[in-house]
Amino acid sequence: MPSVSIKPISVNQAWQGRRFKTPHYKAYEQELLLKLPKSIDIPEGELALLATFGLSNYKASDYDNPIKPFQD
Repeated sequence: MPSVSIKPISVNQAWQGRRFKTPHYKAYEQELLLKLPKSIDIPEGELALLATFGLSNYKASDYDNPIKPFQD
């Protein structure tokens, strides 16, 4: 199973206003794309994605924050 190690960014770091990606988000996307395998054989049928994020403060963290930019 492929694994990519990258520090997640928050939604606030990702967007300027409602529509525009921040330079930080664009750099995050570029780094993530460079770290992904060049090709992945995707099997047929139901699939699952396991995303593991390390958060510095679990009690004050919103789990959607790192998921949204990664998912987009």
